[in-house]
Amino acid sequence: MTDKWAKGIEVFDAVYGKGSSAMVEAAPRSPYLDETVEHLFGDIWGASALSIRDKRLMVIGATTMLGRADLLEIQIAGAIVNGEITDEQFEEMKLLMLFYAGAGNTTALVRGIDAARKRAADLAAAN
Repeated sequence: MTDKWAKGIEVFDAVYGKGSSAMVEAAPRSPYLDETVEHLFGDIWGASALSIRDKRLMVIGATTMLGRADLLEIQIAGAIVNGEITDEQFEEMKLLMLFYAGAGNTTALVRGIDAARKRAADLAAAN
């Protein structure tokens, strides 16, 4: 294990919740996985100019524009586990994205929020 890998794993857990990196560490190592852990998490998510919450809000906005409820679930579950976004803020987010991302893509956001709430509850129950 390299220092970059260790930092990436540490940041991964900071982004998605303690112990979340177990799924990454169990996966077979590959150039793709190394780049994701060491660069995306270790360098980009680990940079300090923007907080994890700031980065997450940007990713949620971009992912809403893609209409990807599956990816939204992962980000939003991390936000819930880390206490970054309140229920009131989720409701406001839905209204804002309705106008900027359109109704169809915002439906994906709503589905992602609902699925993330269940995922976060399951994670909390497991810990």
